[in-house]
Amino acid sequence: MSTSGTYKIRPAGRHLLTIGRDLIQNSYAAIVELVKNAYDADSPDVDIKFRAAPDKSSYNIVISDHGHGMSRDTVIKKWMVPSTRDKLNRRVSPSGRTMQGRKGVGRYAASILGADMLLETISPEGEKTTVFVEWSNFESAQFLDDVEILIETTQVSEPSGTRLTMTGNGDLLAEWNKTQFENLQFELKRLLSPLSDSISNEQHSDQLQITLSVEGFPNVHDITETIAPYQIFDLFDYRIAGKIMCDGKGILIYSQQKARNSTDEKIQFDFGKPTECGELVFDIRVYDRDADAIDSLIARGLKDESGNYYGKLKAKQILNSSNGVGVYRNGFRIRPLGDADFDWLKLNEQRVQNPSLRIGSNQAIGYVQIQSEELSGLTEKSARDGLRENAAFDCLKNITQSIIAKLEERRFNYRKNAGLSRPALKVEKEFERLFSFDELKRDIQKKLTKGGVDKNTSEEIIGIISKDAEDKNKVADEIRQAVAIYQGQATLGKIINVILHEGRRPLSYFRNQIPRIRKINASICNTNNPEKLPELISIVDSVGNNAEIFVDLFKRLDPLAAGKRSERKALKLKKELQHCLDIFRNEMELNNVIAKIDCPDDFMFSTWAQDISSIFANLLDNSLYWMKEKNVAIREIYIDVITDRNILLYIDYRDTGPGIEPSLILNEAIFEPQFSTKPLGTGLGLAIAGEAAARNGLELKAFESDTGAYFRLQPKTRRTDE
Repeated sequence: MSTSGTYKIRPAGRHLLTIGRDLIQNSYAAIVELVKNAYDADSPDVDIKFRAAPDKSSYNIVISDHGHGMSRDTVIKKWMVPSTRDKLNRRVSPSGRTMQGRKGVGRYAASILGADMLLETISPEGEKTTVFVEWSNFESAQFLDDVEILIETTQVSEPSGTRLTMTGNGDLLAEWNKTQFENLQFELKRLLSPLSDSISNEQHSDQLQITLSVEGFPNVHDITETIAPYQIFDLFDYRIAGKIMCDGKGILIYSQQKARNSTDEKIQFDFGKPTECGELVFDIRVYDRDADAIDSLIARGLKDESGNYYGKLKAKQILNSSNGVGVYRNGFRIRPLGDADFDWLKLNEQRVQNPSLRIGSNQAIGYVQIQSEELSGLTEKSARDGLRENAAFDCLKNITQSIIAKLEERRFNYRKNAGLSRPALKVEKEFERLFSFDELKRDIQKKLTKGGVDKNTSEEIIGIISKDAEDKNKVADEIRQAVAIYQGQATLGKIINVILHEGRRPLSYFRNQIPRIRKINASICNTNNPEKLPELISIVDSVGNNAEIFVDLFKRLDPLAAGKRSERKALKLKKELQHCLDIFRNEMELNNVIAKIDCPDDFMFSTWAQDISSIFANLLDNSLYWMKEKNVAIREIYIDVITDRNILLYIDYRDTGPGIEPSLILNEAIFEPQFSTKPLGTGLGLAIAGEAAARNGLELKAFESDTGAYFRLQPKTRRTDE
C-alpha cells in the first residue's frame, strides 16, 4: 500500500521561545533589542524602568517610547508574525531612520525578561491596541497555532507610542543584583555611538535619548539616569579617526593630548585594494596605563557627578569597564564587538609579541561605523552575538588593525622622544660606551698631573688601566661574536617560511616514494625478478635530485645558521650579496620579483659572511613582504655597490614597494628594537641589520624616496647627508 499527499510545517508551541528566550544571549541583549524597536518607531526617547515589589516577591520592567506606535492591523499582520520581512523590506522608518530590526524576532526577546508581557501601543490616529502574552502557554502548547492571544482595541485621546511591561517572579528578581545593573548601564552607554558629526555625518537630533531608572531592588542603590557615553571618551591620550572609502583610501586624523602644544596630523591611508566591506568610519582612542598617565588622565577632567576628581583606583576601574573597540551600524553597537573581554582584533595577542609598540585591548576605546548588510556584506548573526565570520569580516579586521597600527607607530615615537618608554638596548652602542677607556685615561692623567704625581708613576698607572682595558675588550669581542650568532639565528627564524616552502616538496616526495621503494625491493627479493630494477633506479635518481634541493637550500642558509664565527676576512662582496638573493630565489620567482646587483666582480671587502647575510636577508625579507602585502605592480630590487678602487664608498639598497613614512625615517624609529609596521612583526629585522652593520664599522641609514624603500650602508666615517 502506498500513500501520498501534501502537508504543512507546523512549528511547535515552544518555537516562539526558541527564537526569543533561547536565541538571545542574555537579559542585556533582550533590553537592547527592545530599545532598537523604539528607535525604529521614530521615538525621540525610550524610558526603561525597573520596579521591585515591596515584598521582593516580583518585579516589573516597563519600556516605553513616544514613537508612531502600531495600529490593530499592524499588530495582527506584522507584530504577531515571527520573522516578518516588514522592516527588511522597508529598510527606513517614516522619519528616515535606518531600520535596526531586520530579522523580525527582536520583540520575542521579552520572553527572557519575565513570565508575561503586556503590549500597549497607540497609533497616531489614537487607536490603542492591547496584547497580553503568557510565555508558559507556548511552552505547554503542542503547536504554535494552538495558542490563542486576546487582542483588544479602543479609541483614546493619548499621544502615540508603545509601552511594554514584563513581570518576573522572585527568582528572576534575585538575578538583578548590583553587578547586573552595572553591566546593563555599560551596555546602554556603549549602545549608541558618540562619533562626532564631522566624521560620521550623523545628526545628533536623530539620536535616541535613553533613560534608566531602578527602584526597590535588594542591595542596589536606586538609579535615575539619562544614559550618556563615558566621560573618559574625551580624555584620551592618543586618537586616530577618519573615513575609509570603498576603494580602500581615506584620510585619517591623528591627535594626542599628552603634550599641551601638539598639532593634529593628517594621514593619507591606502589599504592597497578595495575594502570588500563598504565604507568605514573610525574613531579609536588610546590610553596609557602607567601611574603618571593615570594622573594625567584625572587632571584632564575625570570627575564624578558632584564635580570631584576621581582617585587613581576609580580611574583604573573606569578604564577597565569601558574599554573595547566596538562596531556600530546606523549608530547602534553590534554586540559583543566592543565588550571589554571580547578581543576580536587580537590586540592582546599582538601586544604579547611586542609590548613596547603594540597596545592591549584594555587601552583602547574605539568605534567603527559600518554600512548596511547590503552595502558591506557584514551580516549579523541571528542570535545577535556578532557578525558572521565571512570574507567581509576578515577585511574589516585587517583594515581596523592597520589603522590602529598607524596610531601605535606614532605613539611609540612620541613615548620614545619624550622619554616615557624604556630605552631600547642597542648592543653595539652599549659595547662602545661600556668598553671605551680613552676618556677615563685622559681624566686620570689630568688628575695625576694636577696632583703632582711624577711622570713615570703616572705612565705606570695609565699602563695598568690600559692592560685591564685590553683584557676587558677581549671579553667584549667574545660577547660580540656570541650576539652576532644569536642575531643570525634570529634572522633565520624570521625567514623560516623559506625553509617550509622550499623543503615541503622534496619532503613530500620522500614520504610518498619510500613505501614504493620498499614494495619494489620486496618484490625483487621475493621473486629474484630484475624487471623492477629500472623502476627502482628511476626512483633513486629522483631521490638524489630532491636531496640536492636540500643541499642547495642549506648551503644558502648556512651563514645564518652557523654555530660559531670564523675570523673576519676579505670576501668577494658581489658573491656574498648573490648568496643573500639566493635565499629568497624561489619566493622571488613565485612573486615575479626581479633583483639586480651592480658591483665590481673582483671587489673584496673585509667582513663576516654572517653579517652580510643578516643585513641583506632582513632588508630583502621586508621588501618581499610589503610588495606582496600592497600588491604593487612593479616588483624590483636594486643593490648598487659604489667603490673607489679597493675602498667601499657605500651600498645603496632600493625596492619598488610602498616605501617608508618620512616621519619614521626622520626619527629613525624603524631601527628601534621592537618597532615594526607589520601587524605581527617583532621589530627585530632592521635592528639586527643595524647591529650587524655596526660590527663591521658601517652604518645603515634610511632615506626618503618616491619610488619605494631606500637604504644606504656606508662606513661610519662618511657623512650621511652627502
